[in-house]
Amino acid sequence: MSDGPILVGYDGSPDAAAALDWALTQANRDGRAVRLAYIFEWLTVAGWLGPGMTPGMWPDEQARQQVEELVRKAAADAAAAHPDLTVSGEVLDGPPALVLEECSTEAGLLVLGSRGHGGFAGLLAGSTAVTVSAHAHCPVVVVRRETAGRNRAGAVAVGVDGSEQSLLALGFAVEQAALREVPLRVLRAWQPQRDQWNLTGEQARDAAIADQRTDLDEPLRRWQEAFPDVETSVETAPAAAAGLLIDASRDAQLMVVGTRGRGGLRGMLLGSVSQQLIQHAHCPVAVVRER
Repeated sequence: MSDGPILVGYDGSPDAAAALDWALTQANRDGRAVRLAYIFEWLTVAGWLGPGMTPGMWPDEQARQQVEELVRKAAADAAAAHPDLTVSGEVLDGPPALVLEECSTEAGLLVLGSRGHGGFAGLLAGSTAVTVSAHAHCPVVVVRRETAGRNRAGAVAVGVDGSEQSLLALGFAVEQAALREVPLRVLRAWQPQRDQWNLTGEQARDAAIADQRTDLDEPLRRWQEAFPDVETSVETAPAAAAGLLIDASRDAQLMVVGTRGRGGLRGMLLGSVSQQLIQHAHCPVAVVRER
Protein backbone atom coordinates (compact mmCIF):
# COMPACT_ATOMS: atom_id res chain seq x y z
CA MET A 1 0.00 0.00 0.00
CA SER A 2 0.97 3.61 -0.39
CA ASP A 3 1.35 5.98 2.57
CA GLY A 4 -2.07 7.56 1.96
CA PRO A 5 -4.91 7.46 4.50
CA ILE A 6 -7.57 4.78 4.77
CA LEU A 7 -10.64 6.10 2.96
CA VAL A 8 -14.03 4.83 4.18
CA GLY A 9 -17.23 5.15 2.18
CA TYR A 10 -19.60 6.14 4.96
CA ASP A 11 -23.35 6.83 4.97
CA GLY A 12 -24.44 5.89 8.50
CA SER A 13 -25.79 2.46 7.52
CA PRO A 14 -24.96 -0.67 9.57
CA ASP A 15 -22.63 -1.94 6.84
CA ALA A 16 -20.87 1.41 6.68
CA ALA A 17 -20.39 1.21 10.45
CA ALA A 18 -18.85 -2.25 9.99
CA ALA A 19 -16.56 -0.87 7.28
CA LEU A 20 -15.50 1.98 9.58
CA ASP A 21 -14.80 -0.43 12.43
CA TRP A 22 -12.66 -2.58 10.11
CA ALA A 23 -10.79 0.51 8.89
CA LEU A 24 -10.08 1.70 12.44
CA THR A 25 -8.74 -1.73 13.39
CA GLN A 26 -6.51 -1.66 10.32
CA ALA A 27 -5.34 1.87 11.15
CA ASN A 28 -4.40 0.76 14.65
CA ARG A 29 -2.07 -1.77 13.02
CA ASP A 30 -0.33 0.52 10.55
CA GLY A 31 -0.82 3.98 12.08
CA ARG A 32 -2.58 5.51 9.08
CA ALA A 33 -5.10 8.33 9.24
CA VAL A 34 -8.77 7.45 8.58
CA ARG A 35 -10.93 9.61 6.31
CA LEU A 36 -14.71 9.22 6.13
CA ALA A 37 -16.45 10.28 2.91
CA TYR A 38 -20.22 10.58 2.50
CA ILE A 39 -21.16 11.01 -1.15
CA PHE A 40 -24.49 12.39 -2.40
CA GLU A 41 -25.74 11.33 -5.79
CA TRP A 42 -28.09 14.02 -7.01
CA LEU A 43 -30.61 13.06 -9.70
CA THR A 44 -32.30 15.85 -11.63
CA VAL A 45 -35.27 13.84 -12.90
CA ALA A 46 -36.11 11.10 -10.40
CA GLY A 47 -35.11 13.16 -7.38
CA TRP A 48 -32.06 12.24 -5.36
CA LEU A 49 -30.50 9.60 -3.18
CA GLY A 50 -29.89 10.86 0.33
CA PRO A 51 -30.50 10.05 3.98
CA GLY A 52 -34.16 9.62 4.89
CA MET A 53 -35.36 11.10 1.61
CA THR A 54 -37.40 9.45 -1.15
CA PRO A 55 -37.13 9.96 -4.95
CA GLY A 56 -38.93 13.10 -5.98
CA MET A 57 -38.00 15.09 -2.86
CA TRP A 58 -35.59 17.87 -3.70
CA PRO A 59 -32.63 18.31 -1.31
CA ASP A 60 -32.43 21.39 0.85
CA GLU A 61 -29.89 23.00 3.11
CA GLN A 62 -31.32 21.32 6.19
CA ALA A 63 -30.76 17.89 4.66
CA ARG A 64 -27.20 18.85 3.87
CA GLN A 65 -26.63 19.97 7.44
CA GLN A 66 -28.03 16.69 8.76
CA VAL A 67 -25.59 14.72 6.65
CA GLU A 68 -22.66 16.88 7.68
CA GLU A 69 -23.62 16.37 11.33
CA LEU A 70 -23.87 12.61 10.76
CA VAL A 71 -20.35 12.48 9.35
CA ARG A 72 -18.95 14.88 11.95
CA LYS A 73 -20.34 12.78 14.81
CA ALA A 74 -19.11 9.51 13.32
CA ALA A 75 -15.61 10.95 12.92
CA ALA A 76 -15.65 12.46 16.42
CA ASP A 77 -16.83 9.22 18.02
CA ALA A 78 -14.18 7.23 16.15
CA ALA A 79 -11.46 9.68 17.20
CA ALA A 80 -12.59 9.55 20.84
CA ALA A 81 -12.52 5.74 20.82
CA HIS A 82 -9.10 5.70 19.12
CA PRO A 83 -7.20 8.71 20.50
CA ASP A 84 -3.95 7.68 18.83
CA LEU A 85 -5.48 7.90 15.35
CA THR A 86 -6.23 10.89 13.13
CA VAL A 87 -9.86 10.65 11.96
CA SER A 88 -11.65 13.14 9.69
CA GLY A 89 -14.85 13.25 7.65
CA GLU A 90 -16.33 15.15 4.73
CA VAL A 91 -19.39 15.28 2.47
CA LEU A 92 -18.91 15.19 -1.31
CA ASP A 93 -21.30 15.41 -4.26
CA GLY A 94 -21.47 13.30 -7.40
CA PRO A 95 -21.83 9.73 -8.68
CA PRO A 96 -20.39 7.48 -5.93
CA ALA A 97 -18.20 5.37 -8.21
CA LEU A 98 -16.58 8.36 -9.91
CA VAL A 99 -16.07 10.31 -6.69
CA LEU A 100 -14.61 7.32 -4.85
CA GLU A 101 -12.32 6.59 -7.79
CA GLU A 102 -11.06 10.17 -7.75
CA CYS A 103 -10.59 10.18 -3.97
CA SER A 104 -8.73 6.88 -4.14
CA THR A 105 -5.82 8.57 -5.96
CA GLU A 106 -4.74 10.00 -2.60
CA ALA A 107 -5.69 6.98 -0.46
CA GLY A 108 -3.66 3.97 0.61
CA LEU A 109 -6.76 1.82 1.04
CA LEU A 110 -10.49 2.22 0.28
CA VAL A 111 -12.99 0.43 2.56
CA LEU A 112 -16.66 -0.05 1.67
CA GLY A 113 -19.63 -1.74 3.29
CA SER A 114 -21.49 -4.25 1.17
CA ARG A 115 -24.87 -2.51 1.56
CA GLY A 116 -25.79 1.05 2.35
CA HIS A 117 -28.45 3.70 2.09
CA GLY A 118 -28.43 7.34 1.18
CA GLY A 119 -25.80 8.16 -1.38
CA PHE A 120 -24.56 4.57 -1.44
CA ALA A 121 -27.94 2.92 -2.09
CA GLY A 122 -27.39 -0.37 -3.87
CA LEU A 123 -23.65 0.27 -4.03
CA LEU A 124 -22.75 -3.38 -4.44
CA ALA A 125 -25.95 -4.49 -6.12
CA GLY A 126 -24.99 -3.44 -9.63
CA SER A 127 -22.29 -1.89 -11.75
CA THR A 128 -20.97 0.51 -9.09
CA ALA A 129 -19.19 -2.23 -7.14
CA VAL A 130 -17.51 -3.56 -10.25
CA THR A 131 -16.46 -0.06 -11.30
CA VAL A 132 -15.03 0.91 -7.91
CA SER A 133 -13.18 -2.38 -7.42
CA ALA A 134 -11.84 -2.46 -10.96
CA HIS A 135 -10.80 1.19 -11.30
CA ALA A 136 -9.87 2.51 -7.86
CA HIS A 137 -6.27 3.68 -7.60
CA CYS A 138 -5.65 1.76 -4.38
CA PRO A 139 -6.70 -1.60 -2.92
CA VAL A 140 -10.41 -1.87 -2.11
CA VAL A 141 -11.75 -3.82 0.88
CA VAL A 142 -15.43 -4.80 0.91
CA VAL A 143 -16.86 -5.54 4.36
CA ARG A 144 -20.14 -7.35 5.03
CA ARG A 145 -21.37 -6.59 8.53
CA GLU A 146 -22.35 -10.20 9.28
CA THR A 147 -18.76 -11.34 8.69
CA ALA A 148 -16.76 -8.27 9.76
CA GLY A 149 -15.88 -9.55 13.22
CA ARG A 150 -15.40 -13.22 12.38
CA ASN A 151 -12.13 -15.12 12.16
CA ARG A 152 -10.04 -12.27 13.59
CA ALA A 153 -7.31 -14.80 14.37
CA GLY A 154 -7.58 -16.56 11.00
CA ALA A 155 -5.06 -16.54 8.19
CA VAL A 156 -4.88 -14.11 5.29
CA ALA A 157 -5.89 -15.99 2.12
CA VAL A 158 -5.06 -14.99 -1.44
CA GLY A 159 -6.10 -16.29 -4.86
CA VAL A 160 -3.08 -16.53 -7.18
CA ASP A 161 -2.98 -17.81 -10.77
CA GLY A 162 0.35 -16.41 -11.96
CA SER A 163 -1.08 -13.35 -13.70
CA GLU A 164 0.44 -9.93 -13.02
CA GLN A 165 -2.62 -8.73 -11.11
CA SER A 166 -2.71 -11.84 -8.91
CA LEU A 167 0.98 -11.37 -8.07
CA LEU A 168 0.16 -7.85 -6.91
CA ALA A 169 -2.55 -9.39 -4.74
CA LEU A 170 0.02 -11.85 -3.38
CA GLY A 171 2.32 -9.00 -2.36
CA PHE A 172 -0.53 -7.20 -0.60
CA ALA A 173 -1.56 -10.41 1.16
CA VAL A 174 1.96 -11.16 2.40
CA GLU A 175 2.27 -7.66 3.81
CA GLN A 176 -1.09 -7.99 5.57
CA ALA A 177 -0.19 -11.39 7.02
CA ALA A 178 3.08 -9.96 8.35
CA LEU A 179 1.30 -6.91 9.79
CA ARG A 180 -1.29 -9.10 11.52
CA GLU A 181 1.26 -11.78 12.52
CA VAL A 182 -0.88 -14.58 11.08
CA PRO A 183 -0.23 -17.31 8.47
CA LEU A 184 -0.66 -16.79 4.73
CA ARG A 185 -2.72 -19.26 2.70
CA VAL A 186 -2.08 -19.20 -1.07
CA LEU A 187 -4.82 -20.69 -3.26
CA ARG A 188 -4.70 -21.59 -6.93
CA ALA A 189 -7.82 -22.83 -8.74
CA TRP A 190 -7.50 -24.29 -12.21
CA GLN A 191 -9.58 -26.21 -14.70
CA PRO A 192 -7.95 -29.22 -16.39
CA GLN A 193 -8.49 -29.83 -20.09
CA ARG A 194 -10.97 -32.58 -20.82
CA ASP A 195 -8.27 -34.85 -22.23
CA GLN A 196 -5.58 -33.88 -19.71
CA TRP A 197 -6.32 -36.82 -17.43
CA ASN A 198 -6.44 -40.21 -19.08
CA LEU A 199 -5.94 -43.80 -18.06
CA THR A 200 -2.98 -42.92 -15.82
CA GLY A 201 -5.55 -41.63 -13.31
CA GLU A 202 -4.09 -40.49 -10.00
CA GLN A 203 -0.54 -40.19 -11.37
CA ALA A 204 -1.68 -37.72 -14.02
CA ARG A 205 -3.67 -35.79 -11.43
CA ASP A 206 -0.73 -35.57 -9.04
CA ALA A 207 1.61 -34.46 -11.84
CA ALA A 208 -0.79 -31.74 -12.97
CA ILE A 209 -1.20 -30.44 -9.43
CA ALA A 210 2.58 -30.45 -8.97
CA ASP A 211 3.00 -28.39 -12.15
CA GLN A 212 0.54 -25.81 -10.86
CA ARG A 213 2.42 -25.63 -7.57
CA THR A 214 5.79 -25.22 -9.31
CA ASP A 215 4.53 -22.11 -11.13
CA LEU A 216 4.12 -20.42 -7.75
CA ASP A 217 7.55 -21.29 -6.38
CA GLU A 218 9.46 -18.28 -7.74
CA PRO A 219 7.06 -15.47 -6.73
CA LEU A 220 6.58 -17.10 -3.34
CA ARG A 221 10.32 -17.41 -2.82
CA ARG A 222 10.82 -13.67 -3.31
CA TRP A 223 8.16 -12.77 -0.78
CA GLN A 224 9.31 -15.40 1.70
CA GLU A 225 12.79 -13.89 1.61
CA ALA A 226 11.31 -10.46 2.33
CA PHE A 227 9.01 -11.75 5.10
CA PRO A 228 10.66 -14.89 6.50
CA ASP A 229 8.49 -14.93 9.62
CA VAL A 230 5.23 -15.37 7.68
CA GLU A 231 4.14 -19.01 7.75
CA THR A 232 2.94 -19.85 4.22
CA SER A 233 0.90 -22.75 2.88
CA VAL A 234 -0.07 -23.42 -0.74
CA GLU A 235 -3.14 -25.20 -2.04
CA THR A 236 -3.76 -25.94 -5.73
CA ALA A 237 -7.02 -27.59 -6.74
CA PRO A 238 -8.75 -28.52 -10.00
CA ALA A 239 -11.89 -26.66 -8.96
CA ALA A 240 -14.05 -23.65 -9.71
CA ALA A 241 -12.36 -20.50 -8.44
CA ALA A 242 -15.44 -19.09 -6.72
CA GLY A 243 -16.12 -22.27 -4.77
CA LEU A 244 -12.49 -22.69 -3.71
CA LEU A 245 -12.12 -19.09 -2.52
CA ILE A 246 -15.49 -18.89 -0.78
CA ASP A 247 -14.80 -22.13 1.05
CA ALA A 248 -11.34 -20.93 2.09
CA SER A 249 -12.84 -17.67 3.40
CA ARG A 250 -14.61 -19.60 6.17
CA ASP A 251 -11.37 -19.79 8.15
CA ALA A 252 -9.75 -16.56 6.91
CA GLN A 253 -9.81 -13.06 8.35
CA LEU A 254 -9.17 -11.51 4.93
CA MET A 255 -9.48 -12.82 1.35
CA VAL A 256 -7.30 -11.07 -1.25
CA VAL A 257 -7.71 -11.19 -5.05
CA GLY A 258 -6.47 -9.25 -8.07
CA THR A 259 -8.74 -7.36 -10.43
CA ARG A 260 -8.08 -9.65 -13.37
CA GLY A 261 -6.62 -13.08 -13.78
CA ARG A 262 -6.33 -16.01 -16.10
CA GLY A 263 -7.33 -19.62 -15.91
CA GLY A 264 -9.57 -20.22 -12.91
CA LEU A 265 -9.60 -16.53 -11.98
CA ARG A 266 -10.28 -15.06 -15.43
CA GLY A 267 -12.43 -11.94 -15.35
CA MET A 268 -12.76 -12.07 -11.57
CA LEU A 269 -14.01 -8.50 -11.27
CA LEU A 270 -16.12 -8.59 -14.41
CA GLY A 271 -18.12 -11.79 -14.05
CA SER A 272 -19.83 -14.15 -11.66
CA VAL A 273 -16.75 -15.10 -9.61
CA SER A 274 -16.23 -11.61 -8.22
CA GLN A 275 -19.90 -11.12 -7.49
CA GLN A 276 -20.10 -14.47 -5.68
CA LEU A 277 -17.01 -13.69 -3.63
CA ILE A 278 -18.18 -10.21 -2.61
CA GLN A 279 -21.66 -11.45 -1.75
CA HIS A 280 -20.84 -14.81 -0.19
CA ALA A 281 -17.32 -14.74 1.26
CA HIS A 282 -17.22 -15.38 4.99
CA CYS A 283 -14.70 -12.60 5.65
CA PRO A 284 -13.85 -9.16 4.21
CA VAL A 285 -12.54 -9.20 0.63
CA ALA A 286 -9.61 -7.10 -0.61
CA VAL A 287 -9.36 -6.36 -4.33
CA VAL A 288 -5.91 -5.25 -5.49
CA ARG A 289 -4.88 -3.64 -8.76
CA GLU A 290 -1.89 -1.71 -10.03
CA ARG A 291 -2.03 1.97 -9.07
